[in-house]
Amino acid sequence: MISIAVIDYGMGNLRSVSKALEHVAPGAGVTVTSNPDLVRRADRVVFPGQGAMRDCMRELDTRGLRPAVLEAARSKPFFGICIGLQMLFERSEEGDTPGLAVFPGRVKRFAPEAMKDAQGAKLKVPHMGWNEVKQTAPHALWQGIADRSRFYFVHSYYVEPGRPGLVAGSSEYGFPFTCAVAQDNIFAVQFHPEKSQSAGLALLANFVTWKP
Repeated sequence: MISIAVIDYGMGNLRSVSKALEHVAPGAGVTVTSNPDLVRRADRVVFPGQGAMRDCMRELDTRGLRPAVLEAARSKPFFGICIGLQMLFERSEEGDTPGLAVFPGRVKRFAPEAMKDAQGAKLKVPHMGWNEVKQTAPHALWQGIADRSRFYFVHSYYVEPGRPGLVAGSSEYGFPFTCAVAQDNIFAVQFHPEKSQSAGLALLANFVTWKP
């Protein structure tokens, strides 16, 4: 039986993530855990999160999870969600917080002056709701998902990768921004697949069977 560890560092309600995984992979063992040893033993790792980046990084270290997360990001199918995407980068403008530096690049806040739609109307931050995702690079996790499918977002910050080749998906809110990155065994997204109905469930199902 395949084992999937959903990393719990105390930031966010992980029940919806675990339930979505159980739904698409009823034969898998899905465990929500803050135990580094269970993360190391899992076949696949999901790294979700919500809240402030500084709090997330602090709680990750408080629980002794940083080494296990970095090890998983190097060695097994790894799926980051929301803050779990942002933490993979070098630094965030949110409190000038260092990240895990798995990828080069920064996490930036939506600038108020750029937050206007095509008609010039002001856009709210955080960006909250359904948005189209453009698949900018082919990937196994996009299989069976139509380009420009809509996914659910809740965020005030976005990643700006330091290497264009990392970008697997983009969305637009005032301007185009990266919402999915991929490299080797890692796929990570800014949106919430567990809240994105059929397209999100398809993405998670693809992750469960992915052989990077």
